[in-house]
Amino acid sequence: MKKIQLLLIASLMLVLAACGSENTASGEKQFITIATASTGGTYYPIGVGLGNLWSQELGDEGINASGQSSAGSVENIDLMKQGEADFSILQGLIADQAYKGEGSFEGNAYTDLRSVAMIWPNVEHFVLKNSEIKTGSIADIEGQTFSVGPQASGTEQSTLVMMEGLGLTKENITPEYLGYDDTISAMRDGRLNGGSLPAGIPVAAITDMYASNVGASILEVTDEQFEKITAISNAWYQFNIPAETYPNQTEEIKTIAQPNILAASIDLDEETVYKLTKTMFENLDFMYGVHNSAKAMTLETALDGVPMPLHIGAYKYFKEAGIEVPDELIPPEAQ
Repeated sequence: MKKIQLLLIASLMLVLAACGSENTASGEKQFITIATASTGGTYYPIGVGLGNLWSQELGDEGINASGQSSAGSVENIDLMKQGEADFSILQGLIADQAYKGEGSFEGNAYTDLRSVAMIWPNVEHFVLKNSEIKTGSIADIEGQTFSVGPQASGTEQSTLVMMEGLGLTKENITPEYLGYDDTISAMRDGRLNGGSLPAGIPVAAITDMYASNVGASILEVTDEQFEKITAISNAWYQFNIPAETYPNQTEEIKTIAQPNILAASIDLDEETVYKLTKTMFENLDFMYGVHNSAKAMTLETALDGVPMPLHIGAYKYFKEAGIEVPDELIPPEAQ
């Protein structure tokens, strides 16, 4: 009887040991959230695509990543501060202001904000109904019903800085606070004259605007306007939207752009961010298939325009890849 009991106990211990080995091999699931913006822009599809890539390539290691819609850069900062997002896509202007405690973050600097890479340029698109266009430049928004983007979004903040460069405030327009798709829908319905839709080209909502005969166009940014805007913030550089980027757009459009930054929470461990950064840059062909804007992603330009220190995991990857990291981007944790 005792022999039978001992055999049963030994068998049970072998089963438990086998189960334990299986659990150890598979590891615990690690859920990674990437905060993006509204669904009609570029942040959302690229964030979702990045999440799919990480889940696909690192799923065996327990990584389960997903892109989540949000109001945009400003809300993304709050989501990261509150621990509700691990990564986020941020406009360069908003990332810089948040890290330094300037602009809408005055007295509330987020010094724990860390960067991973510049991933693509965020191209400014001020659109306006053709019937309201006078000069063809962004100055034409004065006196219009105009969407400045969702409240607490990077779109709203960057639009207001650009307007400041023109000597305008919200008092000079009738402001609305709409996402990209809703902006174009309101213009189509005659409830709105224009809006600000910054994103990587082509922007899905603006493709729809041109294709569905809304009767509106993208306004240009003149050299003089560019100089006045960059006198307030040097987050932008001049950018030409190539002809044929949008349906029936036969000539290039002169505008400006700023870098889009993939940011990470300082609370993420070094090895996880290292693996995620490495996976992203070793699978750029996958990302290029997600959205045309992602074709701007390269290892060589990954640190262009980055305004705050790297996450130590991303820093480890770039050093390994032979990329020279400027002193100001070396994380304090590595020094």
